[in-house]
Amino acid sequence: VRSLENKVDHLYLPKLENYSKEELIDFILEQNDERIFAISEAIRKGVTLDDIYQITKIDKFFLEKIANIIDYENILKNNYSIEVLKEVKALGFSDKYIGKVLNMTEKEVFNLRKENNIFPVYKMIDSCAGEFDSYVPYFYSTYKSENESIVSDNKKVIVLGSGPIRIGQGVEFDYSTVHAIWAIKEKGYEAIIINNNPETVSTDYTISDKLYFEPLCYEDVKNIIELEKPLGVVVSLGGQTAINLASDLEKHGVKIIGSSSDAIDACEDRKIFEQKMTALEILMPIGKGVLTIEEGIKTAKEIGYPVLVRPSFVLGGRMMHIVNDEENLISFMKEVFEFDPLHPLLIDKYIRGVECEVDAITDGKNVFIPGIMEHIEKTGVHSGDSMSVYPPHTLNEKAISVICDYTKKIGLNLGLIGLYNIQFIVSNDKVYVIEVNPRSSRTVPFMSKATNVSIANLAAKVMLGYSLKDLGYVGLYPNRNKYFVKTPTFSFTKITGIDVVLTPEMKSTGEAIGYDRSLNRALYKSLKASGLKVSNYGTVLATIADSDKEEALSLIKRFYELGFNIVATSGTAKFLKQNNIRTRVLKKISEGSEDIIDLLRKGHINYVINTTTDESKHINNDGAIIRRTAIDNNVAVFTCLDTVKVLLDVLEETTMKISTIDEE
Repeated sequence: VRSLENKVDHLYLPKLENYSKEELIDFILEQNDERIFAISEAIRKGVTLDDIYQITKIDKFFLEKIANIIDYENILKNNYSIEVLKEVKALGFSDKYIGKVLNMTEKEVFNLRKENNIFPVYKMIDSCAGEFDSYVPYFYSTYKSENESIVSDNKKVIVLGSGPIRIGQGVEFDYSTVHAIWAIKEKGYEAIIINNNPETVSTDYTISDKLYFEPLCYEDVKNIIELEKPLGVVVSLGGQTAINLASDLEKHGVKIIGSSSDAIDACEDRKIFEQKMTALEILMPIGKGVLTIEEGIKTAKEIGYPVLVRPSFVLGGRMMHIVNDEENLISFMKEVFEFDPLHPLLIDKYIRGVECEVDAITDGKNVFIPGIMEHIEKTGVHSGDSMSVYPPHTLNEKAISVICDYTKKIGLNLGLIGLYNIQFIVSNDKVYVIEVNPRSSRTVPFMSKATNVSIANLAAKVMLGYSLKDLGYVGLYPNRNKYFVKTPTFSFTKITGIDVVLTPEMKSTGEAIGYDRSLNRALYKSLKASGLKVSNYGTVLATIADSDKEEALSLIKRFYELGFNIVATSGTAKFLKQNNIRTRVLKKISEGSEDIIDLLRKGHINYVINTTTDESKHINNDGAIIRRTAIDNNVAVFTCLDTVKVLLDVLEETTMKISTIDEE
């Protein structure tokens, strides 16, 4: 449960505490991801295991194990002793939960265990199925007697992985972890990984000298540190999961290798960050961190709508929204404060412009910038869901110079050591900093391949104390004579409950790369590699929000001039006809027509262009049904006009070449 990283530390969800027996049984019937918590709550309220078995058909062996945990909750509450503490630790009770029951902090419980020598031992995961004896340095914790993890006298460095892979946090952090491990071993240190996802390369026990398969929580990490006594811990390569542990670890005597918790706070704490940016004369969108709904409403009014709303200390743009009015703002704030009441909610002025991104490395004296990536989609689409081009293809020299200047100032003045990532907006010849991430980012593998520099490997050496100058990397790395394009890939056909509209919250589950001396050819290769069906002819379905109609007009006209048939819903069709584009009108689904659905299912539509407004949040409206039907039938859907422009650039170039060949 701790490894899920959904702010739960026990088989208990506060929201279920007030459910009646009947409500819990209804909840259990849903078979969702919170079912195990509902079963636990039902047992607490006296629902019998026989009844739960009849409802769920979960084997009684497992139900009895859960019931045993519930029994020990009561023993801990009513008959606490050191012996009971040992017993509940053996059952997997976390220090945090025990602290809540005994009115102690997590750290106090840890210290109590330390005083009484209540620590787990580490057993080897048997990769040989018991066929023969072998020492495999792949361990899990248990409160038994014999410790199988042999502790050496070598100088050691622990690297924290990224934890469970999920949308918004993926294999890119695993990549950084593995490359850093290789660098640490190359420099003569024993390299130890703590991670807990069996599907990642970093949890292959042949990569590191030792692998601990444990939750990435303070308690579990500190237990291993007590045993191994490393020189320090690297937290900046495992994404937000690892970074969030830095402060607690450093407060309790653990050396953080790389950026310190103070440097991390300078980037993550909105108030400190704003002060630093002001002192460095770096522009950023007007914004504020708020802790209450009332404060949020006031801040949004002062800044002016639209605003960008996002929680702090999260990854993947989780719960990030562009908000145009107070009603939606209140709704989003309630959602965020329920998820995380302790950290401020960030409200920024939404600036529309060209978004850019930089991964950089600093040793405290110098800064190395491998390159600048320019996003195809304008601000408002999460960077992980945007197409990125390296080197930038529309930025002028002045903007590039300012981006480099800001990157150096931030690296050298915020106390960072190692990798950091900055996201910028370029709007009306001004460069704004959106955010600074004091860690490896998801673009590190892409930039490593594009520049031919092993960025994570280099960053690990810098964190170990080697200087950039000695390693031969300072300043802006020269561009290669090719364009490299990163295109996101999605799993919408497999994840049926998710809408395909691109928003500030990340939805992509992978990425593809295309490269070529020609930008359009690189774009074409990248689009094809991402799985997009690129058709040079056919039919385009347009259903465009009123606010986007003027911008969409020139794009649909280009499709029309390429020979595509245009079909549209009534409002969009009327607008296109007024602008001399021959358009076939299709009735809306909400008007009782199945025309659009039938055309999509029969393969008569090649591209869907559908832009939305705030009102399109409802999952069952026309736009959502069209998008889902298109995805289910492998039809390309575009909800961002910037991506449509790229597709047209590619189609026009490829069509022109085909026509030239025909003429010859």
